[in-house]
Amino acid sequence: MNLAEHNKNLIIDGFQKFAAGDVEILRTLLCEDFIEHSPGNPSGRDAFVEFIASAPVAGARLDLRRVIADDEFVVTHYLMTPPGDERGVAVVDIWKVADGKITEHWDVIQPLPDPSETPHGML
Repeated sequence: MNLAEHNKNLIIDGFQKFAAGDVEILRTLLCEDFIEHSPGNPSGRDAFVEFIASAPVAGARLDLRRVIADDEFVVTHYLMTPPGDERGVAVVDIWKVADGKITEHWDVIQPLPDPSETPHGML
């Protein structure tokens, strides 16, 4: 298995465990000095895990649609549906991976519009 496949499998496995309710999986995936690039989210493994544990994503239904990987980055594209939100939001996460650990994270989040506004869908 090449490095891109290894990183892709690492992220998919972690995503599936997180989506099933295992927030603590992040402690094994993130390096200690993890860097977060999203506004309002803390850097550092422990601070990030504590933050995410109480964030809407922790209680949402996550439906993974695609994963793209190379030797350094893994990109996930999925539907996040928090409780009480009928449509949900489209999310793209970009994970930087080095030596089997996630070192950095970026994301783009967009609420799904009415289906009539996007005839080809967003996901």
